[in-house]
Amino acid sequence: MKILPLNLCMILSSLGAGLYCSAVTPISPKNKIIILLGPPGSGKGTQAVTLAKDLNIPHISTGDLFRENIRNKTPLGREVQANIEAGRLVPDEIVLQMLYKRVEKNDCKSGFLLDGFPRTIAQAETLDNYISGKADLIVINLAVSDEAITKRAEGRLTCRACGTVHNKYFSPPKVEDKCDNCGGELYQRADDALEVVQERLRVYHAQSEPLIEFYSRQGMLTTINGEDSRNVVYADLKKVVNDGLDT
Repeated sequence: MKILPLNLCMILSSLGAGLYCSAVTPISPKNKIIILLGPPGSGKGTQAVTLAKDLNIPHISTGDLFRENIRNKTPLGREVQANIEAGRLVPDEIVLQMLYKRVEKNDCKSGFLLDGFPRTIAQAETLDNYISGKADLIVINLAVSDEAITKRAEGRLTCRACGTVHNKYFSPPKVEDKCDNCGGELYQRADDALEVVQERLRVYHAQSEPLIEFYSRQGMLTTINGEDSRNVVYADLKKVVNDGLDT
């Protein structure tokens, strides 16, 4: 069994994850790890999927890791579900265990794209210690105002039949309350309600927004305008990543 470097074991132990100091596949020198930052509803998840596919690297989303472990009823999944059902944030030690189990896989040896991690300064510092000297970070922030996030969420309409998403402000359906794709009924998801969106933004500003300053101080951060059209935002993302890959 391979053992993690001592400094990482100490950090994980301080976060309550000391039992997981094992079996993480080393990252090859000079591989690239891309981190997408941005508020909830900024579109970073959609952009991450396309970018990772184009770069032929895994897109690792903490939300996907949560759902996969819950669906497979793993011990970590049961802990995640218990925290979510109790209305608590999933503790760092559980998030870290899931992440490190994921990056053990062979498809991560050439790098990977992180979406939804890190969310806190503590997680960012742990990640820094893990990759120090082994890989280069490209950190991109999608800047989107609270007003734009709220309008995107408030106007979002999802098809009950096929899942296609419309927006009554930006991409309204041709027929009111009917999906352009299949004609199914459109509805607003509970997590797009105004009060839910406002609470998610409050948590983001308190816990995750400090990451912008954290990576900016290290000279790693590039901020792009996430309020442009999807195609323009993606072109900006590709330019930042390509410039980073050339260094």
